[in-house]
Amino acid sequence: MADFLQTLMTALAIGSLYALIALGYTMVYGVLKFINFAHSDIVVLGAWLSYSFAIRALPLVGLDAHNPATPPPIWMTAGIFVAVLLLCSLAGFLIERLAYRPLRRAPRLNVLITAIGVSLLLQNVGQLDFVFGASPQKMPALLPNWELPIQFGQGESIRYVVLPLIDCIIFAVSGLLMLALELLIFRTKFGTALRAVSFNTDFAALMGIPVDRAISLTFMLGSALAGAAGFLYVLKFPSMNQPAHSVWVLLGLKAFVAAVVGGIGNIRGAVLGGFIIAFVEQFGAYYISSNYRDVYVFSLLILILLIKPTGLLGSPVREKV
Repeated sequence: MADFLQTLMTALAIGSLYALIALGYTMVYGVLKFINFAHSDIVVLGAWLSYSFAIRALPLVGLDAHNPATPPPIWMTAGIFVAVLLLCSLAGFLIERLAYRPLRRAPRLNVLITAIGVSLLLQNVGQLDFVFGASPQKMPALLPNWELPIQFGQGESIRYVVLPLIDCIIFAVSGLLMLALELLIFRTKFGTALRAVSFNTDFAALMGIPVDRAISLTFMLGSALAGAAGFLYVLKFPSMNQPAHSVWVLLGLKAFVAAVVGGIGNIRGAVLGGFIIAFVEQFGAYYISSNYRDVYVFSLLILILLIKPTGLLGSPVREKV
């Protein structure tokens, strides 16, 4: 039971990160019907911006930039988090405005090639020495390394489940962001306009909805969530690989798999898919073999596509002729 609960808590934290990233994929697909393959690089941008802000902010309060003896004040950590969200939102806006909007009426293949090109551009620019560099780094600790041990059993059979503070924060912050997005999409006029644009952009424009603004805000929201995921990811896994490393690519692919499993284009499906992918990965790694954790994820993707090609919460698109 203790091992099961420990794996469950890890899966909840990892699933929250996958869900945040998957939401960006599914929002863009729901509106424009194409996959923004540069979205995973916004996660990398958020992670490396977190590192860059941290090493510049920590000396301001008398702490070692690379190995602080104590965590910085909570207002500084919150400030870095907000700054990362704002800059990632700006990056999403610029990508949509400069790369995708001119191709709005172009064939889907052109947009796909452009998305791959933007992804490669971000990866290679990130490796430049005056940007982030090509060397691995370690994220400074921005939160206390607190752990809550929970005891199970008695006598010689005592087992402990360790509940790290960072896992609780990841789950809580991700939950609040996902709830805020849910309310925004389904309880506000902007959400209604966005769903109208996703249904038909031409009809939405005829009804007076500013389509370009709605699409730009979609990219900004998705990029903000990706930036949040990058920030939380490096707090949990401080060892940072260089921006073009395969670890980042695989993280983005798993989040994309989560969006497809849940039903690409469905907000709630992306969240569900993120947790399902994390549960399959973590429990498979613990109870079967950790060497095949990626195999479990992509095997699930194949299985879902064979049984329900639209995903668990997705619905087939019917077009009357």
